[in-house]
Amino acid sequence: MANRKLVGLVNGVLILAVLLPILLSIYLAHYKANQLFHAELDDFAARALVRTSRVIAQSTDAVEEINKGNDSTCSHAHVQAMRRVALNYRYIQEILFEKDGHIQCSSFQEFSDGEYIGDPDKVGRGGFSAWYTNNTDLGFKRTMIYIGKPPHIAAIDPGSFIDVIPYGGQTMNIAMIGLNSNQVIASSLPLHPNAWATQIKKGVRSYEYQGSAYFIRREENLGLAMVTWAPLAPLRQGWYEQLLIWLPIGVGFSLAAGLFITRLLRRLQSPQARIADAIKHDEFSVEYQPIVALQTGECVGAEILLRWQLPDGSWLSPDVFIPLAEETGLITTLTEQVIDKLFSEMGNWLHAHPGHHISLNLAPCDVRSNRVLTVIRPYLARYFIRPQQIAFEITERGFSDPKLTAPVIEQFRQAGHPIYIDDFGTGYSSLSYVQDLNVDVLKIDKSFVDALEYKKVTPYIIEMAKMLSIAMVAEGIETPGQAAWLRQQGVQFGQGWLYSRALPKEEFIEWVSRNHAPADEA
Repeated sequence: MANRKLVGLVNGVLILAVLLPILLSIYLAHYKANQLFHAELDDFAARALVRTSRVIAQSTDAVEEINKGNDSTCSHAHVQAMRRVALNYRYIQEILFEKDGHIQCSSFQEFSDGEYIGDPDKVGRGGFSAWYTNNTDLGFKRTMIYIGKPPHIAAIDPGSFIDVIPYGGQTMNIAMIGLNSNQVIASSLPLHPNAWATQIKKGVRSYEYQGSAYFIRREENLGLAMVTWAPLAPLRQGWYEQLLIWLPIGVGFSLAAGLFITRLLRRLQSPQARIADAIKHDEFSVEYQPIVALQTGECVGAEILLRWQLPDGSWLSPDVFIPLAEETGLITTLTEQVIDKLFSEMGNWLHAHPGHHISLNLAPCDVRSNRVLTVIRPYLARYFIRPQQIAFEITERGFSDPKLTAPVIEQFRQAGHPIYIDDFGTGYSSLSYVQDLNVDVLKIDKSFVDALEYKKVTPYIIEMAKMLSIAMVAEGIETPGQAAWLRQQGVQFGQGWLYSRALPKEEFIEWVSRNHAPADEA
């Protein structure tokens, strides 16, 4: 009898030891999944508001710029001025000129029928107002947002405000609501008023409605609310399926359940945690994009490019993970990892090829201190490499505060490292900083190389570089005609698919040894 009781007690303890970890894991998985699910909705809405602020700031900048012209004639020169401003700002669809509330002309046409735009839906700070309208000055129906300050108005496609991609794998939708007008301004999917109107009035932040979870982010200063929503069915369905699988299993399934939860949590990790984990486990790789002398076709060096292959085999674009690394403060660690890979892979080769160089892209925060110089100096000594063989490429954002960056850039040059201006011409301060800062090479952005047939901007960039005695590298060369034109204009160097794509170390070294003749003969 006592033995039977002991057996029963042991069995009870065994059942508890098996079930309790499983139930706790299920609870934690459910709690964490819900927490991350709602956090992603919140983050999605928050990032949309950041995008909205950027679009509005760009709109006010455009209006301020055209208002400085003091032209109210609707003349051809006035229309051309509005057109230049509209083209210079990414999110601006059109610049309008109004008088007494009537549209007189726009960047699309010199005269209109004088459409009346009515009172603004929102009066903001600094004399700016906003209209949410379904009429355009061209006479067709389309939802547009006008932001203006007399006498000019910027027209914006509402889709620009919500053109934000969610970080996670969950399908999410977003809508922008005008708080004053109580109407949907832009939405990724149709959104019925019953799904949001009452909740916005009540001041609710998150709620569920007809099988979906909703999250509301308000921005009272802008008079806007971002509503994000996603279906709950996948979350609930996954929860029920796992519950049915785990309950019948004993001690052996406890370990399997623990492994499953670990994998589930890793999949649900935020992008910030994933990139930190990728740096820790050295998941990044590098490739080398050859740079050639346009006159001879000989390789003179390469640009080192960072690559990140995800566990599913796909590649994540640097346009995605580099800004994320900057936002999370991990870019400096990532830069140091790239430096280590550069020298471990190419150190001996660079020593054996003193006439070649490798250029390395620096983030803006890397340009604000001499940390990179401190890191790179021991590598140069270890591999007996001249500083001139390691160049630094800095985008226009890196030069945004010359008072901070100029002294550091000068330290780079005094240490013997060439300085490249990367993506030249894509920002707004090109002419100002290129004259004030001491740089060695100007990289002509691919967008200007693609537009050579128009020959409007690129020749001016080339002449300016010649006048300032700055060498040039043309990016994105894809055709022999482009290479020939650039060569005739005196551009010294180029890179692009005409010569080679970015290559891993071994393929790059083989490519250099194999290519000694011009590759762009027409």
